[in-house]
Amino acid sequence: MDKRSTGDFIETTIQKVREMIDANTIIGQPITTDDGITLIPVSKVTFGLAGGGSDISNKNDPKDGFGGGIGAGVNIVPVAFIVAKGESVRLLHVSPQTSSTVDKIIETVPEVLDFVSGFFSKESETE
Repeated sequence: MDKRSTGDFIETTIQKVREMIDANTIIGQPITTDDGITLIPVSKVTFGLAGGGSDISNKNDPKDGFGGGIGAGVNIVPVAFIVAKGESVRLLHVSPQTSSTVDKIIETVPEVLDFVSGFFSKESETE
């Protein structure tokens, strides 16, 4: 049996979790429809990891003194779609809206951008 350390054990588990979760898990691949609408899925990802082990060797059997265990859990919840058509971009929630200030700011960014670009378009038309 290979001699492994607790650190190797935990590092291998973390690497496997990294392989499962990447940026594409949170912001998905764009989906384009025939009528020119692009949908980009947005998910909330949470995960937990716990583990431990021991490298204490046994006097009777010094070659095999490792014992350990580890557990991991992943939760992926779709929360919204970014919907883009032409110059218009909207955030379409698929779960109940949260009421945090940051979420409200993120929701209003597309509307503010539309307003500002519309304002500048009107300014350039009047000149």
